[in-house]
Amino acid sequence: MTQKHDNLIGGQWLAGSNYTPNINPSNLGDVIGEYTQASAEQLDAAVQAARAAFPAWSVSGIQARADALDKIGTEILARREELGTLLSREEGKTKAEGIGEATRAGNIFKFFAGECLRLTGEVVPSVRPGIGVEITREPVGVIGIITPWNFPIAIPAWKIAPALAYGNCVVMKPADLVPGCAWALAEIISRSGIPAGVFNLVMGRGSVIGDPLVNHPGVDAISFTGSQSVGARIAQQCAVNLKKIQLEMGGKNPQVILDDADLAQAVELSVQSAFFSTGQRCTASSRLIVTEGIYPKFIEAMKARMAGLKVGDALAAGTDIGPVSSLSQLEQDMRYVDIGQAEGAVLLAGGERLKLSTDGFFMAPALLTDTTADMRINREEVFGPVASIIRVKGYEEALFEANNTPFGLAAGIATTSLKHATHFKRHSQAGMVMVNLPTAGVDYHVPFGGRKGSSYGSREQGRYAQEFFTIVKTAYTLP
Repeated sequence: MTQKHDNLIGGQWLAGSNYTPNINPSNLGDVIGEYTQASAEQLDAAVQAARAAFPAWSVSGIQARADALDKIGTEILARREELGTLLSREEGKTKAEGIGEATRAGNIFKFFAGECLRLTGEVVPSVRPGIGVEITREPVGVIGIITPWNFPIAIPAWKIAPALAYGNCVVMKPADLVPGCAWALAEIISRSGIPAGVFNLVMGRGSVIGDPLVNHPGVDAISFTGSQSVGARIAQQCAVNLKKIQLEMGGKNPQVILDDADLAQAVELSVQSAFFSTGQRCTASSRLIVTEGIYPKFIEAMKARMAGLKVGDALAAGTDIGPVSSLSQLEQDMRYVDIGQAEGAVLLAGGERLKLSTDGFFMAPALLTDTTADMRINREEVFGPVASIIRVKGYEEALFEANNTPFGLAAGIATTSLKHATHFKRHSQAGMVMVNLPTAGVDYHVPFGGRKGSSYGSREQGRYAQEFFTIVKTAYTLP
């Protein structure tokens, strides 16, 4: 019998209005579990529970917070293989990628356990004699967290951990497509010693509980990762209520390949950036900008490398690329391949749906050549194993095309020139820049985020997370 999973509200596991199956995209006959759907009334109850818990939690001892977060991180790391396997079953990353993501989540909680003990402020003199000035940080309040389906345990971790570390309470709504990892994380948090109501999990459709969460008067701030269209709507809603917001909304990331690049290195980092994790990463490079001197060798080497990629069941040994996460996403990916060709692009490799031993959402990674910057395939985020190549004359044109996008999350360059690498790092209009590294792959202890249409608000991760999850207070004292 398929196990049923409920919402966590005020320390209790509560069933919603109905249950929906969580399906393995590698094998549509594999039902991972059934997960309840919260109602708007349950969402309200979760917010009320968080508000009731906030007064005590916001002034709780830093050692107790640190111990709780460390306990969460320790259990995640101890169960990384189990949790990584669950992640791969429900989202489609390969098992190695799933275990890697679970490991990242555990390390994030460990990092913010330490941050609980590293809270600092300032004591400065006043311009008025005899008066002392203290500058401190305090928790914001109740944080509404809305997470996407592509990183179902790491992104919740890098939002929840700092929220709790700095004394906030949380109501989290995970993506409806991948509730399994969120539920498993909530179950671990529920046994960590954190008081009831401090963390709450509500699962369900955004149309039912997403908007009520964003607009609830008891929620002080919203941290969202997802599409640009939804992020823009959330920004408008929060502006009306003057709520603090943090938005991560994707990208159309460039990977520049210069003539002086190491060809083998350039090909490998391009394949990893564009196609690993099935291209379903906001930091994936879907625009490969290649200078004309290396262009012929690069496209032939890419074609050969792609021919050796194994698409298959996410849990199977030897799989390089797992399935697309859902049918709707698969249809979108293939539709963009058709759009690119209709606009004049040439399909060099892949692009077709694959029939394998199990019924799943498998797609051969697609590479389009002879594209121009104005094509939709180079302007709009596809979010799948689809990449295009833009041919340019030299570095200056490559830099221009790299920045010729409404997005600005990540950007990469492959070069052996220190001059060009240094110039690119300074002049790339992206929040994160990689030199001779894949664009998809970042550390958990440093800031994450972009500019332009990719991000809005304070950075996530590392010590910079305190900018969003705390409020600055200035206090004056006359002894």
